[in-house]
Amino acid sequence: MQPVTLYDTTLRDGTQGEHVTLSAEDKMSIARKLDEFGIPYIEGGWPGSNPKDARFFQMARKSPLRRARLAAFGSTRKPGGKAETDPNVAALLETGTEVVTVVGKSWDLHATEILGTTLDENLRMIRETVSYLKARDREVIYDAEHFFDGCLRNPDYAMKTVAAAVEGGADWIVLCDTNGGMMPHDLGDAVTQAAARIPVPFGIHVHNDCGMALANSLAAVRAGAAMVQGTVNGYGERCGNADLVSMLGVLQLKMGYDCVPPEKLEQLTDVSRFVSEVANVTPSNQRPFVGRSAFAHKGGIHVSAIMKNPAAYEHADPEQVGNRRRVLVSDLSGKSNIAYKSRELGISLGGNGFDSQKIVERIKEMEDQGYQFDAAEGSLELLMKKVTGQFEAPFTLESFRVTLEKDGDAPTSSHATIKISVEGEEEITAAEGDGPVNALDNALRKALYKFYPEIREMGLVDFKVRVIDAQAATAARVRVNIETRDAREIWSTIGVSENVIEASWQALADSVEYKLLKVRNGKKDVRNAQAG
Repeated sequence: MQPVTLYDTTLRDGTQGEHVTLSAEDKMSIARKLDEFGIPYIEGGWPGSNPKDARFFQMARKSPLRRARLAAFGSTRKPGGKAETDPNVAALLETGTEVVTVVGKSWDLHATEILGTTLDENLRMIRETVSYLKARDREVIYDAEHFFDGCLRNPDYAMKTVAAAVEGGADWIVLCDTNGGMMPHDLGDAVTQAAARIPVPFGIHVHNDCGMALANSLAAVRAGAAMVQGTVNGYGERCGNADLVSMLGVLQLKMGYDCVPPEKLEQLTDVSRFVSEVANVTPSNQRPFVGRSAFAHKGGIHVSAIMKNPAAYEHADPEQVGNRRRVLVSDLSGKSNIAYKSRELGISLGGNGFDSQKIVERIKEMEDQGYQFDAAEGSLELLMKKVTGQFEAPFTLESFRVTLEKDGDAPTSSHATIKISVEGEEEITAAEGDGPVNALDNALRKALYKFYPEIREMGLVDFKVRVIDAQAATAARVRVNIETRDAREIWSTIGVSENVIEASWQALADSVEYKLLKVRNGKKDVRNAQAG
């Protein structure tokens, strides 16, 4: 297969995205993950711009990457100065990286109006900076910023800036659609014309302001680009950069290019989610190849088809990229959804289809009331077991009381008292909380610790409340979704009621019941293994 070199700039360009912030330690963690995954070039940051990036490069010197080539990023020397005395250029060399990436202006508008210099001086800035760095044994990648906007306004000058970098000794020329405004057909034509005049390997760097970053990058590859720059999950300024995750899936699975070792491709989903976790950005379920919804099926006709042949509604095998097929259950579901889901969950259904029909009818009835089981698979599993008589309640609620107390300007305090029974033994406890639901959660856990110490492993991940019928104002029905996790998994549960506390209780009780169901099943598996 023909190779395409991937260049990751998550640690620099990606952090320019809104809500994306990485510490030096975070950046080191991501760099190691990308290194292990097989990304050839990893851009660490701009050492001349902030102390954090400088510290990252210090960390990288002490504990170098194993495979990837680490790049330091910076700009050409300033107008009227010299490369050897420019502080930014000096900062690039101080990182000790073998690779430096230098950005320069290829759009005459930027040279004259933004930098405030002449067109000839801009060419000298590019040529002299690249030459100075090459003389110090660095591999130099030249990013031709705003190249395509420059081609639209003054194509001859845009190519002169590229020629200046080549004359300086640049190892790579990277053509940049910095404003993200190009269309694939126009960009492809421009790359084809430029390729005939660039005597060194060249690459592409595009932004996603028109939603074309992936398409534009692929157009450039087809026109001869041998390097693709981008970020994991498409993080970046404004609408983001080209998403290297989708890029990898398309280039390697769809177009036959060699980007990472084939055995590493199965880690693609893990890499995407790892970077999301470190960056503290909620993963997009709709992200191609790696999102939770990428291979999720909801319509009954679709599910019936994939049970016969997954290729009927899937463009690729999810396991190739480390993802998995998911069948969702909702009011759009048929018996095929239930049959698939029951096998996945290990739930026994009657062979005549009666159980499946009962489950479908119950789900449709509850979703009409405001439940949404495709977003609450923990509650779905419990419902299926209850409808088929395969559920044994781990506890029974006798009663609970939640009180709020407001004293002058002091913060409102919340208290909950709960009475439960487990196999005939009653337990009454009380607890405080930051709010009524938190107080109820604390009281329930406190009551159950005696019987089920395993619930100490549980932790709340997310709590959402949504009004279903807003026309009813404060009397509206609400839907509460809770996400809970332990050391092994994350599960979602749901509750619906006109009373937000009641809806929260339903979701909370389901969350605890789901955990205890898994504990009970785990103990059964151990006993069966010992008996065997």
